[in-house]
Amino acid sequence: MIKQNLIVLGLLGSLLSACHQEEAHEEAPPKLEVTTPWHKDTMITKEYVCQIHAIQHIELRALERGYLQDVFAGEGQVIKQGQPMFKIMPNVYQVDLLKAQAEAKTVQIEYENTKALAEKNIVSQNELALGKAKLDKANAEVQLAQTHLNFTNINAPFTGIMDHLLVRKGSLLDEGDLLTTLSDNSRMWVYFNVPEAEYLDFKIHQKNEKGVPVKLRMANGALFDQAGAIETVEADFDNKTGNIEFRADFPNPHSLLRHGETGTILLDVPYPNAMLIPQKATFEVLDKTFVYVVNKDKKIEQRMIQIAAELPHLFIVKSGLKDTDTVLLEGLRRVKNGQKIDTDYKAPEKVVPELELYAE
Repeated sequence: MIKQNLIVLGLLGSLLSACHQEEAHEEAPPKLEVTTPWHKDTMITKEYVCQIHAIQHIELRALERGYLQDVFAGEGQVIKQGQPMFKIMPNVYQVDLLKAQAEAKTVQIEYENTKALAEKNIVSQNELALGKAKLDKANAEVQLAQTHLNFTNINAPFTGIMDHLLVRKGSLLDEGDLLTTLSDNSRMWVYFNVPEAEYLDFKIHQKNEKGVPVKLRMANGALFDQAGAIETVEADFDNKTGNIEFRADFPNPHSLLRHGETGTILLDVPYPNAMLIPQKATFEVLDKTFVYVVNKDKKIEQRMIQIAAELPHLFIVKSGLKDTDTVLLEGLRRVKNGQKIDTDYKAPEKVVPELELYAE
């Protein structure tokens, strides 16, 4: 009797198991939200680390040897063009000039005498020509001595800000010794490097790079209050970095920017009629970006896409999707490739307002 009961229970268990399997087999596919890509004229702000340079930044060096007699300018001072900055003791060069002038005067007298004799045919024309050559040489020596004397006075070649004073009054200088640097900060040249792919995108969307407006974010995070514009692009890419250098010009009327600063260039790049999808509809595998596309049989297919640019909560799609593709919007971690699902379509205009609230 007990054996018969066990057999009956076994049969009942088998029947129940078969029923459960059949129910699981016939379980309805999950219903998940889907959407389609949409198009919109879009502007992307690219950011590039930059180096800020004065439009003119030069080293002032001693052009003659001697003692530094006077320093007329101070560190950090605004120097006007032509304003005296340094004076090297001129005594030796003044004596050289007087000597050259005396020698030139002597040669001038000799030349006048030779000229008078040549007019009377007492001396040849060759001697007259030789006397003229000696006079020209003597006058050149005077000009050279005057130039050396002038070099003892060092004046500002342009209006700018003086940097550190590297010598002190009374120092003995050799020709070529560095005295200080001078920067013209009225306009600033801002250099930044652009990767090759972004350069090509830039050229596609901007037919003429000259004059394209840019903004500058300073090191403290604040935006510089003057607008700049791209002026030049270098001819060649750097083979080591794969970048090409751009230069933007910024007016600097209040001298806020200084030579040697760093910052960030903000460059707006237009993407007309860009294809957009939500970031939450994508996933990454080995640095590649994928989406799940729902086919006509309502089965999901894993598809790789290329991203052109990124917006808050959105991607601009470069390739891999068509306008008519249905993209899985939720449950990406709960499904697998080839799985059949039921779809709940949500129009893009309803998807976008909810993206900022999304958190998976």
